Amino acid sequence: MTDSNAHQNALGFASVPAVRQYLRTAEEMDLDASAALKAAGVPPQQIEKENERITGYQFEKLIQNLIEQSGDPLLGLKSGQQVQPGSYSVLGYITMSCANLREAISKIIPYEKLVGDMGITTIEEHPLHVFLRWQCAYNDPQVRQHMTDNVLCSWLLYAQWLGNTQQHPVAVHLERPAPDLSVAQAYERMFQCPVKFAQPMSCLVISRSLMELPLRQPDAVLTKTLEDHAKIRMESLEDPENRLAIRVRAAIRHLLLQGITRKDMVAEQLQMNARTLQRKLAREDLSYQQLLDEVRHELAKHYLLQSTMSIQEISNRLGFTEPRSFHRRFKSWSGITPGEFRDQNTTR
Repeated sequence: MTDSNAHQNALGFASVPAVRQYLRTAEEMDLDASAALKAAGVPPQQIEKENERITGYQFEKLIQNLIEQSGDPLLGLKSGQQVQPGSYSVLGYITMSCANLREAISKIIPYEKLVGDMGITTIEEHPLHVFLRWQCAYNDPQVRQHMTDNVLCSWLLYAQWLGNTQQHPVAVHLERPAPDLSVAQAYERMFQCPVKFAQPMSCLVISRSLMELPLRQPDAVLTKTLEDHAKIRMESLEDPENRLAIRVRAAIRHLLLQGITRKDMVAEQLQMNARTLQRKLAREDLSYQQLLDEVRHELAKHYLLQSTMSIQEISNRLGFTEPRSFHRRFKSWSGITPGEFRDQNTTR
């Protein structure tokens, strides 16, 4: 496999229903959807097939084109408002038949790959609140920002529709930097709650009591039937060459935001133990350390070029025990030190 193909395959796939959400937004905003498809190298007829997929690389290119065309900082939020049950493929229909919001949310993690490899969901429950987090697997910072906005907005609107309610989150946390006041106000109008920017993780914070909200069309038999179908679909989509690696990288990226590099905690995110994870990676001629290094290298370059964090702060963020270890590892990756990389690639 060439380096170019490896880069393209590293982003996995995206389902056509997920892509259509952005194309409907393009039409609403009078953007050139055909130009976006062309820029992504996606034939228009491919988008007509419900069960078709495009590569994550193509999806990233498509969103980049729409960002350039629109120049709109709210593109992600606007695309989230185009959510439909079909936007989530079979997962959407599974959640429609669940008894309450807790059951519906519990279906996201095992079946979200049916929607695509765009990111990883984690759920953390506290006595009063539930943190529903999503970590984007794509590297382009603008695409990550808009895609995260899309996912959180879609989740909220879809949950409101499922529960026939207008209840809103307690708060929304976003990793993206704080925007201008007018844009920040647009976020708060959308989510109808405080929105905090420049946070360690992106998530909806919802009241724990909301988890018991009954949904409009509960049907336990249908849920079981749809889940059986979903499992068959997932088996047919399995790509042993890179799918596990995609999800491990996303889990590593998620935990690195807290400075955590532990393999057992990454395995837990993927609902397996560390030994199972190690065995599955070995089957694909991969190692946990190799994937950890890849993600650390990507994030290190991003922080060095896109932030004002000091070398020590970056070292801490990436889970190194001391800056000296970070210097040594970064030089083994890039051939130069972190400071030299920042100096050579920063426009003065």
